[in-house]
Amino acid sequence: MSISERLDKMDYGPAPESAAEALEWIESRGGIAGHFIDGTFGILRDDMTLNNPATGERLAGLTKGTADEVASAVKAARKAQPEWAKDGAARARVLYAIARLMQKHARLLAVMETLDNGKPIRESRDIDIPLTIRHFYYHAGMAQLMEDEMPSREAIGVCGQIVPWNFPLLMLAWKIAPALAMGNTVVLKPAEYTTLTAMIFAEICQEAGVPAGVVNIVTGDGETGQHIVDADVDKIAFTGSTAVGRRIRKTTAGSGKALTLELGGKSPYIVFDDADLDSAVEGLVDAIWFNQGQVCCAGSRLLVQESVAERFYAKLKRRMDGLRIGNPLDKCIDVGAIVDPIQLAQITKMVSENSEGETYHAACDMPEGGCYYPPTLITGLSPSAALMQEEIFGPVLCATTFRTPAEAVQLANNTRYGLAATVWTENVNLALDIAPKLVAGVVWVNATNLFDAAAPFGGVRESGFGREGGLEGLMAYTKPKAKGKALSKVEAFTGSDAGSDPIDRTAKLYIGGKQARPDGGYSKAVYSKKGEKLGDVSLANRKDIRNAVEVAQGANAWGKTTGHLRAQILYYMAENLSARASEFAKRIDAMTGKNGGKAEVEASLNALFTYAAWADKWDGAARGVPIKGIALAMKEPVGVIAALCSDDMPLLGLVKPMGASMAMGNRCILAASEPFPLAATDFIQVLETSDVPAGVVNILTGSHIELAPHIAAHNDVDAVWSQSSSSVSAVIEANSTGNLKRTWVNNGQSVEITTRDYLSAATETKTVWVPYGE
Repeated sequence: MSISERLDKMDYGPAPESAAEALEWIESRGGIAGHFIDGTFGILRDDMTLNNPATGERLAGLTKGTADEVASAVKAARKAQPEWAKDGAARARVLYAIARLMQKHARLLAVMETLDNGKPIRESRDIDIPLTIRHFYYHAGMAQLMEDEMPSREAIGVCGQIVPWNFPLLMLAWKIAPALAMGNTVVLKPAEYTTLTAMIFAEICQEAGVPAGVVNIVTGDGETGQHIVDADVDKIAFTGSTAVGRRIRKTTAGSGKALTLELGGKSPYIVFDDADLDSAVEGLVDAIWFNQGQVCCAGSRLLVQESVAERFYAKLKRRMDGLRIGNPLDKCIDVGAIVDPIQLAQITKMVSENSEGETYHAACDMPEGGCYYPPTLITGLSPSAALMQEEIFGPVLCATTFRTPAEAVQLANNTRYGLAATVWTENVNLALDIAPKLVAGVVWVNATNLFDAAAPFGGVRESGFGREGGLEGLMAYTKPKAKGKALSKVEAFTGSDAGSDPIDRTAKLYIGGKQARPDGGYSKAVYSKKGEKLGDVSLANRKDIRNAVEVAQGANAWGKTTGHLRAQILYYMAENLSARASEFAKRIDAMTGKNGGKAEVEASLNALFTYAAWADKWDGAARGVPIKGIALAMKEPVGVIAALCSDDMPLLGLVKPMGASMAMGNRCILAASEPFPLAATDFIQVLETSDVPAGVVNILTGSHIELAPHIAAHNDVDAVWSQSSSSVSAVIEANSTGNLKRTWVNNGQSVEITTRDYLSAATETKTVWVPYGE
């Protein structure tokens, strides 16, 4: 018998990890997981049950949090927050102590995570716990540096945080570590299936000297989570399903609460014909069968180049057959248990109802009892098949083929999600050409499921908004120190048309690079403070919005131009505005009844020059991640941005959002100042003489209250900004849920907005991981 034959016949013996210490810990705490509020554990109630998914046996009881208990936790957090926010160095020492104590209790945490969740102990021990600890170490450093690195920022306040069951402790760290580092206090709800490691963490907080009220943990189910969303908190951070994320967005609309959502995904795993197929197979095992496929960024859509598809499928099936499924506490196990019978039933139902393609279940031994599902491959699916579009959240891989790189990109982006993607090729030129074209917040090259506290993670489209990790994640837990003032509605002046020029000179809308009559055919007069008629402007409606969005979408080549080119056009625009500075100044003075026109024009010129300067300088960075490789945090345009412009600064309020959008490669639709729109319609002539490509800038005039809901509801708009003095913030946030577009609204407050604020809002961060070496 040859050595290779002997190796093929070798088998793995059992290598079980003892659960005795973890079970003893549960018993010694009364056998029930409950609230940790204001530094102490509360009354334990056996309202619900936590089960071991591998066996179905009861692990512990669970207290279900009520609205009053959540309010008590928020009150404790509110009381503790001002003192906690005072000293970044003190926060750094506490976060460091948490990291050290988690290392000390690493084995207990790993075993408890596996008992509670069903994931293999190797994953809990080697991935979840070390990465959790890394987050607290990293953010201890950021707490120390906050005063120097973010002098104009401060803590948001009290943060409500809701985490899922697939990575219970790691998601807790992703939420709590940056919040505490920036001086916030938290009220966190673990998932109802997986609460026990959060209880150990609460004890670690006591031991680390976390002041009472800084960390509060409230246990329960979705109803308890809803109480947190409804509570008097300043921010909601949610990781979970897209459906629940939509409900939270609608619930918080108009409340002024900051919101970040990390939601579902249907991530493509692209294998080109020049890839190392054996390595790609191993990467795919990590992409889809890691944590039983219960990963929001799981590579659940396999796209293989047609010329190698059959060979790749054969290798993959052979590898699937060798996967070991069983007791998650056995260190030789590859695939553990599904978290709960409800989730298992959902996976089974979705696969059994599929009528397309060919289904292959791995030929591996299945345990008796418990929540297990075999690794599954479904090939020959059409791009529109339900399993290619819907998140299964289980160990099920759906596959199809492509012929060219362009087709691969098209198939990869054929989803409403945009969380992550994997590219497998030996051609670095191809990899770095494909990565920017993929609509995803994270792209892994020849690797998958790489994470680090220094590298931002998060999605686009219906995968949510906001980033976790890196500076981007920290910014989501801060706000400007400058205090806002209540914004009063800026009203238009009224007057008489008597004695005005009888020839109609109604200013048109600007759509697709040309002036356009409004669809409704309506217009309104604009008067000076003395009641003199200054002109007429068109009133846009939802069809005009539709037309503007259509041409903006068609101008997507603008995002692929160089920063240098975009800068030149902005400079040219500034030159043309400068030549008509006195004319614009007089117009502004006439509309507003003030004498600040000259200063506003000068500020507008300065803004154009500033954004032109930033066009090729607002770039990404290589993050210091602990791998042999680099993680590139790349700045990309958001897409189509609609902005309801400031009412009191008719020119500057238009130029700033336009300049930031254009500089970063976006296309924009600008709803001009409602009371003083003539500066915007005059600016159309500047655009027409400045080589601005058709569709890149579109200008509408009319009522902000009438335009806002239609703009926010349009699914081809990627972001909506509002500095309007009209009360439109709530309707914008509520109507944005269709495609979960990004919103940036003023909530009725007048706040100074910096250039960096505009540039941040005009870009998304895509993290591209590129390991290297032989």
